[in-house]
Amino acid sequence: MLVADRKPPRLARGEGETLHALLQFQRESLLRKVSGVDEESARWSPVASGTSLLWLIRHMASAEVTWVLHRFAGQRPGTAGDQPPGDTLAGAIGAYQQVWPRVDAVAFAGASLDELCRHPDAGPPASLRWVLMHLLEETARHAGHADILRELIDGATGRLPAAPGRPAGGGRQTGQEWRSAGH
Repeated sequence: MLVADRKPPRLARGEGETLHALLQFQRESLLRKVSGVDEESARWSPVASGTSLLWLIRHMASAEVTWVLHRFAGQRPGTAGDQPPGDTLAGAIGAYQQVWPRVDAVAFAGASLDELCRHPDAGPPASLRWVLMHLLEETARHAGHADILRELIDGATGRLPAAPGRPAGGGRQTGQEWRSAGH
């Protein structure tokens, strides 16, 4: 199965507009990687860290809330990344998408990219520019993790169609086969 892979937008606009467009592209890319995955597969983790598709979506919602709403804007918004009992992939996706307009309203509504965080962590001071670039790289990195997990789950990849005769997962066990084998 081929998961739709798109090229990032090319813009000749200001820094803020470019950051916004690229962050939104990466957000949507991450969600494309989980599209069509069943609940069991969304929770499956082949690694000791416990990273799963569901966890990645929840983590990115939490990261945006933490960095933009809490640290940059100084709000106390609670956490969007908590995984409530009985959480579903659809619920996590919805929570992540609900974060976007709240974050965008703060980050892209005219604040200077040089403005410093109002509620910083213990590290050195960070500007809004740094926060947005950090979220951009973190979202892109986790979209890559999701791409690998998805290929392990069902062989779906973002760029290459399955070669004729090539089993899902490139000849390796898929996540479903791996789980069925008692792992």
